[in-house]
Amino acid sequence: MATLYKTFIVNCSIQKRPSHVSDNSRHYNLPLFPAFKPLKKVLPEVPLQIDDVKKTMSKTAAILLDAFVDSFFEFIDQPLLPSQSNFAPVVELGEAIVVTSIQGQIPDDFPEGVYIRNGPNPLFGGLQSTNSIFGRSSYIWVEGEGMLHAIYFKRWSPGIWTVLYNNKYVETDTYKVEKQRSKPLFLPAIEGDSPAILSAYLLNWLRFGKVNKYISNTNVFEHSGKFYSVAENHIPQEIDIFTLKTLRNWNVNGAWDRPFTSHPKKVPGTGELVTFGVAATKPFAVVGIISADGKKLVHKVDLKLNRCTLCHDIGVTQRYNVIMDFPLTIDLNRLLRGGPLMKYNKEEYARIGVMPHYGDANSIKWFEVEPNCTFHIINSFEDGHEASYLELEVVVRGCRSLDSLIPGPDPSLKEFEWLSRCHEWRLNMQTGEVKERGLCGANIVYMDFPMINGNFIGIRNRYAYTQVVDPIASSTQDVPKYGGLAKLYFEESCAKFSMQRNREQPEEPIRVECHMFEKNTFCSGAAFVPRDGGLEEDDGWIIAFVHNEDTNISEVHIIDTKKFSGETVAKITMPRRVPYGFHGAFMPISFETQ
Repeated sequence: MATLYKTFIVNCSIQKRPSHVSDNSRHYNLPLFPAFKPLKKVLPEVPLQIDDVKKTMSKTAAILLDAFVDSFFEFIDQPLLPSQSNFAPVVELGEAIVVTSIQGQIPDDFPEGVYIRNGPNPLFGGLQSTNSIFGRSSYIWVEGEGMLHAIYFKRWSPGIWTVLYNNKYVETDTYKVEKQRSKPLFLPAIEGDSPAILSAYLLNWLRFGKVNKYISNTNVFEHSGKFYSVAENHIPQEIDIFTLKTLRNWNVNGAWDRPFTSHPKKVPGTGELVTFGVAATKPFAVVGIISADGKKLVHKVDLKLNRCTLCHDIGVTQRYNVIMDFPLTIDLNRLLRGGPLMKYNKEEYARIGVMPHYGDANSIKWFEVEPNCTFHIINSFEDGHEASYLELEVVVRGCRSLDSLIPGPDPSLKEFEWLSRCHEWRLNMQTGEVKERGLCGANIVYMDFPMINGNFIGIRNRYAYTQVVDPIASSTQDVPKYGGLAKLYFEESCAKFSMQRNREQPEEPIRVECHMFEKNTFCSGAAFVPRDGGLEEDDGWIIAFVHNEDTNISEVHIIDTKKFSGETVAKITMPRRVPYGFHGAFMPISFETQ
């Protein structure tokens, strides 16, 4: 989740623990002017001397700044509770490992490809805090350098599969700096005492030209046949999907120069990619559209927001972009006044904006909604007449909470209010009316990290899937743990599973079917995998990394979405422990050219 957050963000986990290893694991590489002539002998020497002086001064300043930080800032490992053991980082494998332990059977019509999940994996043993003459500052749970975990599925013949596992850090610019010097360098600049955060901002900028690390730990997406790792405090990094090697930063041929949402969306029909970047200084929010071939930024517009709202996701429909402007904000002025840099304030306004894909700030139609924090949109689509605004509604569904888990929930709030539930907003484009409701009614099902069949992004869909929160296991550390999965039936009520709901969308809670794991077992990075040749929206599987905290063993589970509450189709035991992380994706790929 988280992720969220990130010019100003951070990921999870902590101290180094032994990995689950197999001594006999096999390793594989996966196939990257004339009167002035006398002066010419003299003048060139002057710039060279000036350059030498500048370099010397710059080097001296860097040495002095490093010495200041080393003398007045103490880095301290943040300890982990026993219940947080699988938030601890692991080491890189270096090479892919063949996976041999499979319970059940991978279906024959399961597609070849790679299931890949991103997540935080902090360097140097875990998350850091600092003590200094300015006070204390800490990285928050969503911070940590990104690490990719990938499972490759290669089918040789019916029932015969080769399954490989690999992991690798995303080598961002700041990762390389710290890795080269083999110690933490960037000072935490998100949470803590105001003077400490301000000094961290300044010192990070003076030393590295950046106020925060580039973490690239939240999501993985594909566009025009290329694959990218991303977190919204920086631009994406292109990766080699077969080796997980970081290839380059992706700035759309120099046209995109600001943060990039972790959840860009493809426009239905055109294949254009809609992105969104938030920053702590104006312009606070910018929307961009990238061509279907990924080579050109075809539209870029400042939304002219008057605050930096920490928007993690963006929605699309066939004609519109959907903007979430909710009261989780980054405010430098608030920090200068001694308040927190990041804060959720339920007394401030919350609104959803609907704008044409190629619109500007003046074209946005804003809808005031109840204050909330929604990191993830399930889907958005148009419902009603397609030719005009008349009777047209834009429907937005998401995972909504009444508080923010980043940087941390308000301890004075009611129990579990920081956990999210499935919610719907219906926005009337003619009247401006908003209808919103919890889709699960009185049924208390906390959920997040939604996923749908990717062919239905931006259009009306019948099904969605989420990770289900175990509120008891989550309450001891203010970090969600997901003890199961849910299938949401938007067109069926929970009272009458077989009856399709009508266009008026009656108020009965929707049907929710759950697939729960055994005790002390939790998942992360779940993704929908369409069945090869499947014709129906829910024809496929959910695939997820799953970890049993009692045995300390990690697995990958494959669950048939047509028999969702039934037995798991296949359980693939990982040769190494896989820490909890954020978003996953399944990418169909061909191994023939490798």
